[in-house]
Amino acid sequence: MSVAIDISIPCKSWRRALPRAGALAHRAVAAALAEARHKGDAELSLVLADDAALATLNAKYRRRKGPTNVLSFPATPPLLGDVVIAYQTVVREARAQNKRLGDHFAHLVVHGTLHLLGHDHIRRADAARMERLEIAALFRLGIADPYNEDAR
Repeated sequence: MSVAIDISIPCKSWRRALPRAGALAHRAVAAALAEARHKGDAELSLVLADDAALATLNAKYRRRKGPTNVLSFPATPPLLGDVVIAYQTVVREARAQNKRLGDHFAHLVVHGTLHLLGHDHIRRADAARMERLEIAALFRLGIADPYNEDAR
C-alpha cells in the first residue's frame, strides 16, 4: 500500500509551532489506514489552515458558525479526499486538554482520515468504533489514549 499526501500550509504558524508536521501527518495517516484495514493505495490532501479558513468552510459546508478543529471532505478512490485543520483551535484544545501539540495534531489527522474512509460518530455505536480505531492508530504512534485523561 502506498500513501500520497499533498500538504498545503497556508497558515505559517503551523510551520513555527510544528515544523515536522508533514512527517507526523504521514505517520498518522498510515496508522489510521492500517487500523481501518484499508486496502490499496491512498491519496489525500492535508491543509494546515487557520481558524478563519475553518470558520468559512464550516459555515459553507456545515451551516455552523465559527471554526472547528478539523473538517474532512471525502472524494472517490484512490483520492480519499481533503482534511483541513485549524491552527488556533488545535493549539487552544491541546493546552486545555494538557496534550502536546504534536499528539493532538496526530489525533486530528487520524480522526479526519477515518472520516474520509466513511467512519463517523453520529450514532453512539459508530462513535465507539471510531474511538477504538483512533486509540489503536495513536498507540502505533506511541501516543496515549486521547479519551483517557489518566493515560496522558
